[in-house]
Amino acid sequence: MAIKKGTVRSLVILVILAAGLIGVFVYKRFSERNSLARQIAELSPRGAPPQGIEDLRRAIALYEKKIENHVRDAAQTGVYWKILGSRLMDKELYGEALEALEQAAKYYPEDESVHYLIGLSSGILAASDYFSQAEAASYFRTSEQAYLRAIDIDPRYAKALYGVSVLYVFELERPAEAVPHLVNFLDINKSDTDAMFLLARAYYMTENYEAAVGLYDRIISVTKDPEKKAQAGANKQQVMDRWYG
Repeated sequence: MAIKKGTVRSLVILVILAAGLIGVFVYKRFSERNSLARQIAELSPRGAPPQGIEDLRRAIALYEKKIENHVRDAAQTGVYWKILGSRLMDKELYGEALEALEQAAKYYPEDESVHYLIGLSSGILAASDYFSQAEAASYFRTSEQAYLRAIDIDPRYAKALYGVSVLYVFELERPAEAVPHLVNFLDINKSDTDAMFLLARAYYMTENYEAAVGLYDRIISVTKDPEKKAQAGANKQQVMDRWYG
C-alpha cells in the first residue's frame, strides 16, 4: 500500500524523536549505573568492588532498591523498543522496525513474540525488490534464525511455526524442513485449512504424494468454504496425475 510523502515524513520525525528520547533515557541510566558502580566500589577499603561475602551482602543491602530500579528501567526501555517496532511494522516501515525490534531483543532475549516479529519483518524485507541477492539472503537467514529462536523458547508458539514454514516452502525451497513445524502447528490448530494447504504443498514438493492426497481429502471434508473445497479438489487431482503418471 502506498504511503503519502507527508505521512512518511511525519513517521520519520516520529522515529527520530522516539529514538532520541530513548537515547537520552538510556544515557541517563547508563550514567546512573556508573555512579552506582563507583559507590559500591567505595565500600571496599581499596576502592575496588567488594570481594568478601560480608562486603557483598552489605553492598546489596545498601543498594538493592537502586538495583531493582535499574532492572525495572531497563525492562521498560525494552517495552518501548518493542512498541516502536510494532508501530513501524503497522506503517510497513520494515527496515526501521527490524532495527527497533533487534534492540528490544537485547532487553528481552527470552520473549518469543519479539523474535517472531524480527522473523516476520526481515522475511518481508528479503522478499522485496530493494536488495541485492546477497542482502536478501542475509535477511532470509535473519528471518529463519529469529523464527527458530521463538520456537526454541516456546515449541508451541503457533505464529512462529507457521511463519518459518512459509519461509521454507515459498522462499528457501526447503519444504522438508517445514513439515515437522506444520505438523506441530496442526496439532495445536487442528482445523486450520490454510496450514493444511501449506503442508500438502510441502508433501507434494517432497514427492510424498500419498500424504498430500490425504490432506486434500481432509480439507474437503472439514471446510465449508466452497472455494477452498474446489481448490483442494483441483490440487488433489494434480497430485494424483503426478503420482500415477
